[in-house]
Amino acid sequence: MKIALIAKDIIEWIKSVLAKAGLPESVLDAIEPVLYLLIIALVAFVVAEAAYRIAQFTLWRIQKMREYTFLTKLNEHNVLRKQTHILPPLIMNTLLPVVFADSPTLLHYTRMIVWLYFVIMLARAINSLISAVGETAFRNSKYRNRPIKGFVQVAKIIVYIIMTILAISIITDKSPLYLIGGLGAFAAVLMLVAKDTIMGFVGGFLLLENDMVRIGDWIQMPGSSINGVVTDISLTIVKVQNFDNTIATIPPYTLINESFVNWRGMGDSGGRRIARGYTVKLDNIRPCSEEYLEKVKKLAPSFAEYIDLKTAQKSDGKMSNTDNSAGIVNGTIETNVGLFRAYAEMYLTHHPRIRKDMLIMVRTLEPTGNGLPLQFYCFTNTTDWKQYESIQAEIMEHFASIMPMFDLFPYQSTSARDTIISGMLEANYPYSKIEGLPYKLTLENNNSNK
Repeated sequence: MKIALIAKDIIEWIKSVLAKAGLPESVLDAIEPVLYLLIIALVAFVVAEAAYRIAQFTLWRIQKMREYTFLTKLNEHNVLRKQTHILPPLIMNTLLPVVFADSPTLLHYTRMIVWLYFVIMLARAINSLISAVGETAFRNSKYRNRPIKGFVQVAKIIVYIIMTILAISIITDKSPLYLIGGLGAFAAVLMLVAKDTIMGFVGGFLLLENDMVRIGDWIQMPGSSINGVVTDISLTIVKVQNFDNTIATIPPYTLINESFVNWRGMGDSGGRRIARGYTVKLDNIRPCSEEYLEKVKKLAPSFAEYIDLKTAQKSDGKMSNTDNSAGIVNGTIETNVGLFRAYAEMYLTHHPRIRKDMLIMVRTLEPTGNGLPLQFYCFTNTTDWKQYESIQAEIMEHFASIMPMFDLFPYQSTSARDTIISGMLEANYPYSKIEGLPYKLTLENNNSNK
Protein backbone atom coordinates (compact mmCIF):
# COMPACT_ATOMS: atom_id res chain seq x y z
CA MET A 1 0.00 0.00 0.00
CA LYS A 2 1.15 3.52 -0.70
CA ILE A 3 0.75 4.63 2.92
CA ALA A 4 2.89 1.73 4.13
CA LEU A 5 5.55 2.55 1.55
CA ILE A 6 5.49 6.19 2.59
CA ALA A 7 5.80 5.10 6.23
CA LYS A 8 8.80 2.94 5.41
CA ASP A 9 10.47 5.79 3.54
CA ILE A 10 9.88 8.09 6.51
CA ILE A 11 11.34 5.51 8.90
CA GLU A 12 14.40 5.02 6.72
CA TRP A 13 14.92 8.76 6.72
CA ILE A 14 14.53 8.93 10.52
CA LYS A 15 17.02 6.04 10.92
CA SER A 16 19.52 7.77 8.72
CA VAL A 17 19.20 10.94 10.75
CA LEU A 18 19.64 8.99 14.00
CA ALA A 19 22.59 7.06 12.54
CA LYS A 20 24.33 10.31 11.70
CA ALA A 21 23.67 11.37 15.28
CA GLY A 22 25.72 8.38 16.41
CA LEU A 23 23.12 5.78 17.45
CA PRO A 24 24.29 2.16 16.95
CA GLU A 25 22.65 0.00 14.27
CA SER A 26 21.29 -2.42 16.93
CA VAL A 27 19.43 0.40 18.69
CA LEU A 28 17.97 1.60 15.39
CA ASP A 29 16.70 -1.90 14.58
CA ALA A 30 15.14 -2.18 18.06
CA ILE A 31 13.24 1.09 17.87
CA GLU A 32 12.06 0.56 14.29
CA PRO A 33 8.71 -1.07 15.34
CA VAL A 34 8.09 1.81 17.73
CA LEU A 35 8.71 4.29 14.94
CA TYR A 36 6.30 2.41 12.71
CA LEU A 37 3.59 2.57 15.38
CA LEU A 38 4.13 6.24 16.02
CA ILE A 39 3.98 7.13 12.33
CA ILE A 40 0.88 4.98 11.71
CA ALA A 41 -0.84 6.45 14.80
CA LEU A 42 0.12 9.96 13.69
CA VAL A 43 -1.31 9.40 10.22
CA ALA A 44 -4.49 7.87 11.65
CA PHE A 45 -5.13 10.71 14.09
CA VAL A 46 -4.40 13.34 11.42
CA VAL A 47 -7.02 11.73 9.17
CA ALA A 48 -9.49 11.59 12.07
CA GLU A 49 -8.89 15.24 12.92
CA ALA A 50 -9.43 16.21 9.28
CA ALA A 51 -12.68 14.24 9.19
CA TYR A 52 -13.82 15.94 12.41
CA ARG A 53 -13.03 19.42 11.05
CA ILE A 54 -14.97 18.73 7.86
CA ALA A 55 -17.97 17.32 9.75
CA GLN A 56 -17.93 20.17 12.28
CA PHE A 57 -17.80 22.76 9.48
CA THR A 58 -20.70 21.08 7.68
CA LEU A 59 -22.71 21.01 10.91
CA TRP A 60 -21.98 24.70 11.53
CA ARG A 61 -23.14 25.65 8.04
CA ILE A 62 -26.39 23.72 8.45
CA GLN A 63 -27.02 25.28 11.87
CA LYS A 64 -26.35 28.71 10.43
CA MET A 65 -29.10 28.23 7.85
CA ARG A 66 -31.61 26.72 10.28
CA GLU A 67 -31.56 25.79 13.96
CA TYR A 68 -32.10 22.06 14.54
CA THR A 69 -32.50 20.73 18.08
CA PHE A 70 -30.86 17.42 17.24
CA LEU A 71 -27.79 19.07 15.74
CA THR A 72 -27.54 21.34 18.77
CA LYS A 73 -27.57 18.30 21.06
CA LEU A 74 -24.92 16.62 18.91
CA ASN A 75 -22.69 19.61 19.48
CA GLU A 76 -23.43 19.76 23.23
CA HIS A 77 -22.45 16.11 23.73
CA ASN A 78 -19.42 16.43 21.40
CA VAL A 79 -20.75 13.50 19.36
CA LEU A 80 -18.75 14.26 16.23
CA ARG A 81 -15.45 14.30 18.13
CA LYS A 82 -16.22 10.98 19.81
CA GLN A 83 -17.33 9.37 16.56
CA THR A 84 -14.21 10.44 14.67
CA HIS A 85 -12.16 8.77 17.42
CA ILE A 86 -13.20 5.39 15.99
CA LEU A 87 -11.32 6.17 12.76
CA PRO A 88 -7.71 5.90 14.09
CA PRO A 89 -7.98 2.25 15.21
CA LEU A 90 -9.64 1.30 11.92
CA ILE A 91 -6.86 2.95 9.93
CA MET A 92 -4.16 1.46 12.17
CA ASN A 93 -5.58 -2.06 11.87
CA THR A 94 -5.55 -1.67 8.11
CA LEU A 95 -1.86 -0.67 8.03
CA LEU A 96 -0.45 -2.90 10.78
CA PRO A 97 -0.51 -6.20 8.79
CA VAL A 98 1.49 -4.53 6.02
CA VAL A 99 4.07 -3.04 8.34
CA PHE A 100 4.48 -6.00 10.72
CA ALA A 101 4.18 -8.81 8.21
CA ASP A 102 7.45 -10.30 9.49
CA SER A 103 6.50 -10.08 13.20
CA PRO A 104 3.26 -12.06 13.78
CA THR A 105 3.55 -11.98 17.57
CA LEU A 106 4.03 -8.24 17.70
CA LEU A 107 1.23 -7.82 15.16
CA HIS A 108 -1.16 -9.93 17.27
CA TYR A 109 -0.68 -8.01 20.51
CA THR A 110 -0.61 -4.64 18.78
CA ARG A 111 -3.88 -5.35 16.97
CA MET A 112 -5.45 -6.57 20.20
CA ILE A 113 -4.64 -3.27 21.93
CA VAL A 114 -5.87 -1.27 18.94
CA TRP A 115 -9.13 -3.24 18.79
CA LEU A 116 -9.70 -2.68 22.53
CA TYR A 117 -9.22 1.03 21.93
CA PHE A 118 -11.73 0.80 19.07
CA VAL A 119 -14.35 -0.90 21.29
CA ILE A 120 -13.96 1.74 24.01
CA MET A 121 -14.25 4.61 21.52
CA LEU A 122 -17.23 2.96 19.82
CA ALA A 123 -19.06 2.63 23.15
CA ARG A 124 -18.45 6.32 23.95
CA ALA A 125 -19.59 7.36 20.47
CA ILE A 126 -22.80 5.32 20.58
CA ASN A 127 -23.72 6.43 24.10
CA SER A 128 -23.13 10.09 23.31
CA LEU A 129 -25.40 9.68 20.27
CA ILE A 130 -28.04 7.99 22.48
CA SER A 131 -27.87 10.92 24.92
CA ALA A 132 -28.36 13.41 22.08
CA VAL A 133 -31.31 11.45 20.68
CA GLY A 134 -32.87 11.11 24.15
CA GLU A 135 -32.62 14.82 24.94
CA THR A 136 -33.97 15.70 21.49
CA ALA A 137 -36.96 13.40 22.05
CA PHE A 138 -37.49 14.96 25.50
CA ARG A 139 -37.65 18.40 23.88
CA ASN A 140 -40.33 17.13 21.50
CA SER A 141 -43.82 17.94 22.77
CA LYS A 142 -44.97 14.41 21.91
CA TYR A 143 -42.45 12.77 24.24
CA ARG A 144 -41.73 15.59 26.69
CA ASN A 145 -43.62 14.05 29.61
CA ARG A 146 -42.73 10.45 28.86
CA PRO A 147 -40.11 8.50 30.90
CA ILE A 148 -37.42 8.85 28.19
CA LYS A 149 -34.60 9.08 30.72
CA GLY A 150 -35.05 5.50 31.90
CA PHE A 151 -34.88 4.09 28.40
CA VAL A 152 -31.79 6.14 27.60
CA GLN A 153 -30.12 4.68 30.68
CA VAL A 154 -31.14 1.15 29.68
CA ALA A 155 -29.83 1.65 26.14
CA LYS A 156 -26.47 2.82 27.50
CA ILE A 157 -26.23 -0.18 29.82
CA ILE A 158 -26.96 -2.54 26.90
CA VAL A 159 -24.22 -0.86 24.85
CA TYR A 160 -21.71 -1.24 27.70
CA ILE A 161 -22.65 -4.91 28.17
CA ILE A 162 -22.18 -5.64 24.45
CA MET A 163 -18.88 -3.77 24.33
CA THR A 164 -17.66 -5.58 27.46
CA ILE A 165 -18.40 -8.93 25.79
CA LEU A 166 -16.53 -7.81 22.67
CA ALA A 167 -13.55 -6.63 24.76
CA ILE A 168 -13.38 -9.96 26.61
CA SER A 169 -13.58 -11.85 23.31
CA ILE A 170 -10.69 -9.78 21.95
CA ILE A 171 -8.52 -10.42 25.01
CA THR A 172 -9.29 -14.15 25.18
CA ASP A 173 -9.33 -14.56 21.40
CA LYS A 174 -12.72 -16.29 21.64
CA SER A 175 -15.87 -15.75 19.61
CA PRO A 176 -18.47 -13.45 21.25
CA LEU A 177 -21.08 -16.16 20.63
CA TYR A 178 -18.99 -18.57 22.69
CA LEU A 179 -18.99 -16.11 25.59
CA ILE A 180 -22.70 -15.41 25.30
CA GLY A 181 -23.41 -19.12 25.47
CA GLY A 182 -21.68 -19.29 28.85
CA LEU A 183 -23.63 -16.42 30.38
CA GLY A 184 -26.39 -18.62 31.81
CA ALA A 185 -24.90 -18.74 35.31
CA PHE A 186 -23.88 -15.11 35.06
CA ALA A 187 -27.47 -14.16 34.18
CA ALA A 188 -28.73 -15.85 37.35
CA VAL A 189 -26.27 -13.88 39.47
CA LEU A 190 -27.15 -10.72 37.54
CA MET A 191 -30.84 -11.23 38.37
CA LEU A 192 -29.98 -11.16 42.07
CA VAL A 193 -27.50 -8.29 41.97
CA ALA A 194 -29.33 -6.05 39.52
CA LYS A 195 -32.88 -7.01 40.48
CA ASP A 196 -34.00 -3.43 41.12
CA THR A 197 -32.48 -2.21 37.85
CA ILE A 198 -34.16 -4.96 35.84
CA MET A 199 -37.52 -4.47 37.57
CA GLY A 200 -37.12 -0.72 37.12
CA PHE A 201 -36.58 -1.21 33.41
CA VAL A 202 -39.65 -3.44 33.12
CA GLY A 203 -41.70 -1.02 35.21
CA GLY A 204 -40.53 1.96 33.16
CA PHE A 205 -41.36 0.14 29.93
CA LEU A 206 -44.88 -0.67 31.13
CA LEU A 207 -45.38 2.91 32.32
CA LEU A 208 -44.42 4.18 28.87
CA GLU A 209 -46.26 1.53 26.88
CA ASN A 210 -49.54 2.03 28.80
CA ASP A 211 -49.04 5.80 29.18
CA MET A 212 -49.69 5.46 32.92
CA VAL A 213 -47.48 8.28 34.20
CA ARG A 214 -45.84 11.30 32.61
CA ILE A 215 -43.61 14.01 33.99
CA GLY A 216 -45.91 16.72 35.31
CA ASP A 217 -48.75 14.36 36.27
CA TRP A 218 -50.36 14.70 39.68
CA ILE A 219 -50.47 11.23 41.25
CA GLN A 220 -51.73 10.00 44.60
CA MET A 221 -51.11 6.62 46.24
CA PRO A 222 -53.64 5.66 48.93
CA GLY A 223 -52.01 4.53 52.14
CA SER A 224 -48.73 6.33 51.45
CA SER A 225 -47.31 9.85 51.58
CA ILE A 226 -47.25 10.13 47.77
CA ASN A 227 -49.51 13.01 46.75
CA GLY A 228 -47.95 15.44 44.32
CA VAL A 229 -46.48 16.12 40.89
CA VAL A 230 -44.08 13.75 39.10
CA THR A 231 -40.83 15.63 38.42
CA ASP A 232 -38.57 12.88 37.07
CA ILE A 233 -38.81 9.30 35.80
CA SER A 234 -35.60 7.31 35.48
CA LEU A 235 -34.58 3.68 35.34
CA THR A 236 -34.70 3.05 39.08
CA ILE A 237 -36.77 5.87 40.65
CA VAL A 238 -39.76 8.11 40.12
CA LYS A 239 -39.49 11.47 41.88
CA VAL A 240 -42.65 13.11 43.19
CA GLN A 241 -42.82 16.60 44.65
CA ASN A 242 -45.60 16.52 47.24
CA PHE A 243 -47.82 19.52 47.91
CA ASP A 244 -45.87 20.29 51.08
CA ASN A 245 -42.77 20.60 48.82
CA THR A 246 -41.21 17.40 50.16
CA ILE A 247 -39.61 15.07 47.60
CA ALA A 248 -40.65 11.41 47.62
CA THR A 249 -38.96 8.70 45.53
CA ILE A 250 -40.48 5.35 44.57
CA PRO A 251 -39.34 2.57 42.21
CA PRO A 252 -41.21 2.46 38.87
CA TYR A 253 -42.37 -1.11 39.52
CA THR A 254 -44.19 0.09 42.64
CA LEU A 255 -46.55 2.04 40.38
CA ILE A 256 -47.15 -1.19 38.45
CA ASN A 257 -47.70 -3.46 41.45
CA GLU A 258 -49.79 -1.07 43.56
CA SER A 259 -52.79 1.07 42.74
CA PHE A 260 -52.49 4.83 42.41
CA VAL A 261 -54.60 7.73 41.19
CA ASN A 262 -53.46 9.83 38.25
CA TRP A 263 -55.26 13.18 38.03
CA ARG A 264 -54.09 13.85 34.47
CA GLY A 265 -57.59 13.29 33.10
CA MET A 266 -58.89 16.08 35.30
CA GLY A 267 -56.21 18.44 34.02
CA ASP A 268 -56.78 17.46 30.38
CA SER A 269 -60.54 17.98 30.66
CA GLY A 270 -60.10 21.49 32.05
CA GLY A 271 -62.73 20.91 34.74
CA ARG A 272 -62.35 19.92 38.38
CA ARG A 273 -65.14 18.20 40.23
CA ILE A 274 -67.07 19.59 43.18
CA ALA A 275 -68.93 16.90 45.12
CA ARG A 276 -69.86 18.34 48.50
CA GLY A 277 -73.05 18.86 50.39
CA TYR A 278 -74.98 19.29 53.61
CA THR A 279 -77.16 16.98 55.68
CA VAL A 280 -80.66 18.45 56.04
CA LYS A 281 -82.74 17.83 59.15
CA LEU A 282 -85.64 15.53 58.29
CA ASP A 283 -88.15 17.31 60.50
CA ASN A 284 -87.72 20.47 58.38
CA ILE A 285 -88.87 18.80 55.15
CA ARG A 286 -92.49 19.74 54.36
CA PRO A 287 -94.88 20.18 51.40
CA CYS A 288 -94.95 23.52 49.58
CA SER A 289 -98.06 25.66 50.01
CA GLU A 290 -99.11 28.39 47.58
CA GLU A 291 -98.08 31.05 50.07
CA TYR A 292 -94.68 29.42 50.44
CA LEU A 293 -94.17 29.29 46.68
CA GLU A 294 -95.04 32.97 46.35
CA LYS A 295 -92.49 33.79 49.03
CA VAL A 296 -89.58 31.93 47.42
CA LYS A 297 -90.38 33.37 43.98
CA LYS A 298 -88.75 36.56 45.18
CA LEU A 299 -85.31 34.91 45.29
CA ALA A 300 -84.70 35.33 41.53
CA PRO A 301 -86.79 36.13 38.40
CA SER A 302 -85.62 32.95 36.65
CA PHE A 303 -86.61 30.92 39.69
CA ALA A 304 -90.05 32.50 39.66
CA GLU A 305 -90.44 31.49 36.00
CA TYR A 306 -89.46 27.95 36.87
CA ILE A 307 -92.06 27.77 39.67
CA ASP A 308 -94.77 29.16 37.36
CA LEU A 309 -93.89 26.59 34.70
CA LYS A 310 -93.96 23.71 37.16
CA THR A 311 -97.24 24.98 38.62
CA ALA A 312 -98.77 25.08 35.14
CA GLN A 313 -97.53 21.55 34.43
CA LYS A 314 -99.00 20.36 37.71
CA SER A 315 -102.40 21.88 36.91
CA ASP A 316 -102.31 20.17 33.48
CA GLY A 317 -101.54 16.84 35.14
CA LYS A 318 -97.96 16.69 33.82
CA MET A 319 -96.08 15.55 36.88
CA SER A 320 -93.16 13.96 35.02
CA ASN A 321 -89.85 15.26 36.25
CA THR A 322 -88.11 14.53 32.95
CA ASP A 323 -89.44 17.56 31.10
CA ASN A 324 -86.46 19.76 30.44
CA SER A 325 -88.35 22.66 28.91
CA ALA A 326 -87.32 24.86 31.81
CA GLY A 327 -83.74 23.69 31.66
CA ILE A 328 -84.09 21.90 35.00
CA VAL A 329 -84.91 18.22 35.55
CA ASN A 330 -83.50 17.86 39.03
CA GLY A 331 -86.15 19.49 41.22
CA THR A 332 -89.84 19.64 42.08
CA ILE A 333 -92.26 22.07 43.71
CA GLU A 334 -93.84 19.39 45.88
CA THR A 335 -91.53 19.84 48.87
CA ASN A 336 -89.24 22.56 50.13
CA VAL A 337 -86.20 20.28 49.74
CA GLY A 338 -87.18 19.53 46.12
CA LEU A 339 -87.61 23.23 45.51
CA PHE A 340 -84.21 23.89 47.03
CA ARG A 341 -82.66 21.23 44.76
CA ALA A 342 -84.15 23.00 41.76
CA TYR A 343 -82.85 26.35 42.98
CA ALA A 344 -79.38 24.91 43.68
CA GLU A 345 -79.10 23.36 40.22
CA MET A 346 -80.33 26.57 38.60
CA TYR A 347 -77.74 28.52 40.60
CA LEU A 348 -74.94 26.14 39.48
CA THR A 349 -76.15 26.26 35.87
CA HIS A 350 -75.93 30.05 35.81
CA HIS A 351 -72.68 30.28 37.78
CA PRO A 352 -69.95 31.79 35.53
CA ARG A 353 -67.19 29.48 36.87
CA ILE A 354 -69.08 26.18 36.43
CA ARG A 355 -68.71 24.11 33.25
CA LYS A 356 -72.02 23.89 31.40
CA ASP A 357 -70.84 21.04 29.16
CA MET A 358 -70.19 18.76 32.14
CA LEU A 359 -72.57 17.12 34.55
CA ILE A 360 -74.45 19.45 36.92
CA MET A 361 -76.61 17.69 39.49
CA VAL A 362 -78.05 18.20 42.96
CA ARG A 363 -79.08 14.92 44.54
CA THR A 364 -80.12 13.35 47.80
CA LEU A 365 -78.17 10.42 49.23
CA GLU A 366 -79.27 7.64 51.56
CA PRO A 367 -80.76 9.08 54.77
CA THR A 368 -78.68 8.74 57.91
CA GLY A 369 -79.25 9.22 61.59
CA ASN A 370 -78.33 12.88 61.14
CA GLY A 371 -80.85 13.58 58.38
CA LEU A 372 -81.07 13.61 54.57
CA PRO A 373 -77.72 14.26 52.81
CA LEU A 374 -77.80 16.71 49.89
CA GLN A 375 -74.91 16.64 47.43
CA PHE A 376 -73.96 19.35 44.93
CA TYR A 377 -72.20 17.80 41.95
CA CYS A 378 -70.58 19.92 39.22
CA PHE A 379 -67.25 20.86 37.61
CA THR A 380 -65.37 24.16 37.74
CA ASN A 381 -63.99 25.70 34.55
CA THR A 382 -60.46 25.73 36.01
CA THR A 383 -58.15 23.12 37.50
CA ASP A 384 -56.01 25.61 39.42
CA TRP A 385 -56.10 24.54 43.06
CA LYS A 386 -56.44 27.99 44.59
CA GLN A 387 -59.17 29.11 42.19
CA TYR A 388 -60.98 25.79 42.58
CA GLU A 389 -61.08 26.08 46.37
CA SER A 390 -62.31 29.67 46.11
CA ILE A 391 -65.15 28.71 43.75
CA GLN A 392 -66.10 25.73 45.89
CA ALA A 393 -66.12 27.82 49.07
CA GLU A 394 -68.27 30.50 47.41
CA ILE A 395 -70.87 27.93 46.33
CA MET A 396 -71.01 26.15 49.67
CA GLU A 397 -71.25 29.43 51.60
CA HIS A 398 -74.09 30.62 49.37
CA PHE A 399 -76.09 27.43 49.83
CA ALA A 400 -75.53 27.50 53.61
CA SER A 401 -76.86 31.08 53.76
CA ILE A 402 -79.84 30.49 51.46
CA MET A 403 -81.12 27.23 52.96
CA PRO A 404 -83.03 28.97 55.80
CA MET A 405 -85.04 30.78 53.08
CA PHE A 406 -86.46 27.35 52.21
CA ASP A 407 -87.06 26.50 55.90
CA LEU A 408 -84.20 24.02 55.70
CA PHE A 409 -81.36 23.74 58.19
CA PRO A 410 -78.18 21.66 57.91
CA TYR A 411 -77.42 19.28 60.74
CA GLN A 412 -74.67 20.13 63.17
CA SER A 413 -73.80 18.65 66.54
CA THR A 414 -75.23 20.42 69.55
CA SER A 415 -72.79 22.42 71.68
CA ALA A 416 -73.06 23.84 75.18
CA ARG A 417 -73.90 27.26 73.73
CA ASP A 418 -76.84 25.77 71.79
CA THR A 419 -78.20 24.22 74.98
CA ILE A 420 -78.01 27.56 76.81
CA ILE A 421 -79.71 29.45 73.94
CA SER A 422 -82.45 26.81 73.81
CA GLY A 423 -83.12 27.31 77.53
CA MET A 424 -83.26 31.09 77.12
CA LEU A 425 -85.77 30.78 74.27
CA GLU A 426 -87.98 28.43 76.28
CA ALA A 427 -87.90 31.00 79.10
CA ASN A 428 -89.17 33.66 76.62
CA TYR A 429 -85.98 35.68 76.95
CA PRO A 430 -86.06 38.63 74.45
CA TYR A 431 -84.52 37.79 71.05
CA SER A 432 -82.69 41.09 70.91
CA LYS A 433 -80.68 40.21 74.00
CA ILE A 434 -79.59 36.76 72.81
CA GLU A 435 -76.38 36.58 70.81
CA GLY A 436 -75.65 33.71 68.41
CA LEU A 437 -79.19 33.00 67.25
CA PRO A 438 -79.57 31.12 63.96
CA TYR A 439 -79.92 33.34 60.90
CA LYS A 440 -83.57 32.35 60.39
CA LEU A 441 -84.64 33.39 63.88
CA THR A 442 -82.66 36.63 63.64
CA LEU A 443 -84.36 37.42 60.33
CA GLU A 444 -87.84 36.77 61.73
CA ASN A 445 -87.06 38.91 64.78
CA ASN A 446 -85.94 41.83 62.56
CA ASN A 447 -89.06 41.54 60.41
CA SER A 448 -91.33 41.51 63.49
CA ASN A 449 -89.58 44.62 64.84
CA LYS A 450 -90.33 46.43 61.58
